[in-house]
Amino acid sequence: MTTDEGLDKLRGWFSGRLPEDWFEGAPEVVLDREEISVVGRLAEPEVAEGASPAERSGAIAGHVQRFREETRERRIDIAREAEHRFGRKVSWGVECGDETAMFTQLSVPVMTRLRQSERRVLDTLVEAGVARSRSDALAWCVRLVGKNADDWLGELRDALQHVERARAAGPQV
Repeated sequence: MTTDEGLDKLRGWFSGRLPEDWFEGAPEVVLDREEISVVGRLAEPEVAEGASPAERSGAIAGHVQRFREETRERRIDIAREAEHRFGRKVSWGVECGDETAMFTQLSVPVMTRLRQSERRVLDTLVEAGVARSRSDALAWCVRLVGKNADDWLGELRDALQHVERARAAGPQV
């Protein structure tokens, strides 16, 4: 279900299934092989005029925590339905102000083969205390590349969607 049509159906299902008062607008729904992430935007909490950045940040943190606690049971029910329907785990998160908070996320093991020079990079990160293990160091490297290569990765994802559409339009074997 990685086709545009499948993703559209998935987004539509969540837009229709989620309570209308949870988020400002439709949530962002991201799909990969194992997981569906649903991230909605919360209205910012009101703070006193002239509130400090620390007070504003605290109000947002409290607002996010309240939303998480008050919606937990309904989110679990919706996630179970979606997991049964779409065959993937569901992760939840919110955006509020400049903050993004993920409540749940899968951590999926991924195997790779690395040459000595590549392992040395990971070992250096571990020895420097940047990461606890080679696995943690590799995850750190992936996050760093993702952060610094967003534009390029976006273009690559767009190109992959074109390939998927061409495959879907081709002959069925």
